[in-house]
Amino acid sequence: MSPLLRRRKKKADERVVTLIGKPGCHLCDDARAVVQEVCGATGAAWEEKDITQDEALHREYWEQIPVVLVDGEQHTFWRVDAERLRRALAG
Repeated sequence: MSPLLRRRKKKADERVVTLIGKPGCHLCDDARAVVQEVCGATGAAWEEKDITQDEALHREYWEQIPVVLVDGEQHTFWRVDAERLRRALAG
């Protein structure tokens, strides 16, 4: 394979996890706890976005929250599995 086509594997501390949710959502609270724990353990950065403050996010994700993105790509929704997120950040 050409070196130009190979992608360099990102380290966990180079990854960004985005939690998309809304205030008052108990599933979002559960997801936040998992994301905080996994990102804290792996060194990955994480951010949280509120669908009530962003019309585009609301249109795209309102039926799925909480939604977790890894490097901008959807990883999961509703329930976050800590081991699956760790594997995604490692790979």
